Amino acid sequence: MSGSYVVGVDVGTQGTKAVLCNEDGACLAEAFRESNITEPQPGALIEDPEEQYAAVCATVKQCIEQSAVSAAEIVAIAIDGQMAGIVGVGADGRNVIPYDSWLDTRCAPYITRMAERAGDAILQSSGNVPSINHGPKILWWKAEHPEEYNRISAFVQPGSYAAMRLCGLDGTQAFIDVTYLHFSGFADNANSRWNEDLCREFGVDPVKLPRILRPNEIVGTVTAEASRLSGLAEGTPVAAGCGDTAASFLACGAVSAGICVDVAGTASVFSLTSDQFRPDVASRVLGCSQAVTPGMWHHYAYINGGGMNLEWFRKTLAAVEPRALNTQSFEELNALADSVKPQLSDPYFIPHVAGRVMPSAAHLRGAWLNLSWSHTIGHLYRSTLEAVALEYGIYLNAIRRLDPAVEIREVRITGGGEKSRLWNQIKADVSQAPVVQLIGSRGAPMGSAMVAAYAAGMADTVQDLASRWTRRGATIEPDPQMREYYETRGARYERFVDALTDASPAIE
Repeated sequence: MSGSYVVGVDVGTQGTKAVLCNEDGACLAEAFRESNITEPQPGALIEDPEEQYAAVCATVKQCIEQSAVSAAEIVAIAIDGQMAGIVGVGADGRNVIPYDSWLDTRCAPYITRMAERAGDAILQSSGNVPSINHGPKILWWKAEHPEEYNRISAFVQPGSYAAMRLCGLDGTQAFIDVTYLHFSGFADNANSRWNEDLCREFGVDPVKLPRILRPNEIVGTVTAEASRLSGLAEGTPVAAGCGDTAASFLACGAVSAGICVDVAGTASVFSLTSDQFRPDVASRVLGCSQAVTPGMWHHYAYINGGGMNLEWFRKTLAAVEPRALNTQSFEELNALADSVKPQLSDPYFIPHVAGRVMPSAAHLRGAWLNLSWSHTIGHLYRSTLEAVALEYGIYLNAIRRLDPAVEIREVRITGGGEKSRLWNQIKADVSQAPVVQLIGSRGAPMGSAMVAAYAAGMADTVQDLASRWTRRGATIEPDPQMREYYETRGARYERFVDALTDASPAIE
């Protein structure tokens, strides 16, 4: 076997996944290692960054061994990772604090503080409102753990941390790539730099914010120690990489305006690709993030842990269904939900079990509404699926307010949820746009492999890579007769969410 190969790694919430691909985008090997998320106290969800780095090395090594590709033929590696959490690194480049996960809600009071003092300025500059992301988390560590904060040289994300460890970088070489900047709270995103006025407003020393790079920039090469752990050849170039959702968008070929992406994973993410930076000042629902593709942007929003709701449902409520001796499979649950004839009187599920992120309502929690004695497990599970689509409807309305002339060409879907025909149909009916499945897409790690290929010069442009690596599959067309039904359901759903947000107690 000969040629040029690249490796892409995704440091995800559920685990770390690596893929090894050839220059045409064919995946020759993949490997996975489960995450070890701990909850030392309510609201605190953390991981050990060194365990994440070890998982990167282990999965890469497994891919190399599985593929029988010579390490010398691997021309680059790129790593993506969870986007809204932070790792504080010291002068030596090693973590001072655990990974403060995007699922960790301890920073909630600092969201309110940032929003009240400079919410509009943060949105207009970074493209995103303060939420469970970098800015409030940095302020939480500064206020609640000043000793650790003072030892931190820079705040980075898990993908950057793993890349730093592969290359042996110290704290002065810490970096963040542009696809994360909207979550920072302190960025001048349109110009890919830090906003010193915002840093000054909240007393954050810009020195603690890392250098800003493009995803395809080479940050260093694999050290001898990292070579032993990962199986990569010493000296292999390491690209800066990108955020996991940005990698997923790229893997779906969302490299031109009008292409939407639905990441049906742990977080339910919806995005429209655009050629303009347009902060959503009017509705404050959408974030605006830089794409891997130079000059392109993603208008997006997501449900914190939206995909986790399905697993929770399967393991808890479905296990007590009278006819079930054991926990039911997703296929069985989909069949029960598919047997339900949709009616306006059906129950509504509020999917914000871990708090609402966009717009921010960290104190909001999940709920069912409109229940009656005639509703079954099938109705409840269908409402859990439908809730994600109805939330996406709110995002689409915000997109159309931003740009009334916007063309929604299609919705490309990735993640574990793309296997559900029923869920895809509901999403197509709510959006009234075709939902397109992809062939052979492996989501974020494949997007990272594309970043590595671009960094290695395997294509002149990201668009060229996407045209070679992305293959369209089945298309689910919307049912025009469901438009009015879902317009009504969507309006009621939004009113329910607003009412519960007002009624829920704030977190102090």
